[in-house]
Amino acid sequence: MTASLLQTELTRTLGCRYPIVQTAMGWVADANLVSATTQAGGFGFLAAAVMSTPTLREQIALVRERCEGPFGVNFHMFQPNAAEVIDTVIAHRDRIRAVSYGRGPDAKTIARFKQAGILCMPTVGALKHAQKAVELGADLITVQGGEGGGHTGSVPTTLLLPQVLDAVKVPVVAAGGFHSGRGLAGALAFGAAGIAMGTRFLMTAESPVPRATLQRYLDVRDAAHIRASTALDGMPQRMIDNEFLLRLERGGLPSRLLVALRSAWSWRRQTGMSMSHMLKTFVGAIREGDSAIQTMMAANAPVIIQRAMVDGRPDEGVLPSGQVAAVIDALPPVAELIASIVAEAEHCLSRLQTTPIPNIPTIATPTRSARTA
Repeated sequence: MTASLLQTELTRTLGCRYPIVQTAMGWVADANLVSATTQAGGFGFLAAAVMSTPTLREQIALVRERCEGPFGVNFHMFQPNAAEVIDTVIAHRDRIRAVSYGRGPDAKTIARFKQAGILCMPTVGALKHAQKAVELGADLITVQGGEGGGHTGSVPTTLLLPQVLDAVKVPVVAAGGFHSGRGLAGALAFGAAGIAMGTRFLMTAESPVPRATLQRYLDVRDAAHIRASTALDGMPQRMIDNEFLLRLERGGLPSRLLVALRSAWSWRRQTGMSMSHMLKTFVGAIREGDSAIQTMMAANAPVIIQRAMVDGRPDEGVLPSGQVAAVIDALPPVAELIASIVAEAEHCLSRLQTTPIPNIPTIATPTRSARTA
C-alpha cells in the first residue's frame, strides 16, 4: 500500500521510480551526479546554465552512457548559447524528459519544448510567479521556500507550498529544507507530487565539489549562519557565511561593482560571449525590471561561485546553500541517500495508515448571528 503512495503524478509524468528530484546547481549538477540520481530512481537535472554547448553535449552523452531512464536539463535565456542549448535538448528528446528554469523562456519557446514532448518545469519562489509560469505553459512547478539555497524568496515552504497548491492545477514539487523521508512524507501530505533537493545532493559522494569546499558545508552547524544576502548580485541569495561574503557586504556598492566588472570580463572570456550579447543581456534584464546596478552585479555569481565549487577555494568564493546543510553531517552515495529517504517515507506513511485516530470532540462553529450577537 505504501509503495503505491510513492507513485505520484511526478513519477508518472517524469518516468522516474521515486518522487525525488535533484535540482540543477551550477557547477555541481554534472553528468556523474545526474546519472547516479537517475540510476537510483530519482530525476536529475544537468546544470546547463553554466556550460558551453560542447560541454553540454559531452555531459548529455555521458548521462546517456552511464544510466538508463529520463533526465532533465536546466538553462536560462540570458546565457549566450541559449538557442544552441534549446536545439541540443530537443535533439535528445528521446531521453531528456524535462527542462527547468527560473527566469525562463517565452510562450513561443515553451511551445517548442511541448511540441517535442519535453516538459517545462520552472522553479518559483512566489505565488504570482507560479501563476505566471502556468499561464505561459508550465507542465509542473517546483516551489522553493525561503529555506532553500541560491536565489530564494522570503516565504517559508510551509506557507508557500499550500498557497501554490490551491492556486494552480498542475503537479507541484516542494523544495526548500528537504533532506529526509519524513520531509517527503510531509510534502505528500501537503498535496505535493514530490520533493526537490539541491544541498542534500550537493553533499553526497558523487558531488564534484572539491573536498575542501564540502568540508565547509559539513562544518556549518547553525542554520543562522546560512543567510540570504544581496551582496553577490543584488538579489537575495542564501549562502554560508564566510570571510569573502562578509567582506563583500562590508565593501559597499562601489567595491561590489568593481568586483562585478572583473567577474563579467572573466565570464565573457570563459563563455565567448560577444560584447553585443552582453549589451543585449543588459538591456533585456533592465526591461524585465532589474536596475542597471543589479544587472551589472549579476555577473558576479557564476565566476565567484566557480572559485569555491570548481577550484576548491572556499575562502575566495561563496557557498550557496540551503539552511538544511546545518543538519547534514555525512556524504553518502546517492543510491544510499535515495534508498534511505524512500524507506523512511514509506515507514512514516505506513505508520499514519495504521495508527488509530483518537476521537476528538467536535467544536461547534457558532452561527453568524450568534457571533455578532
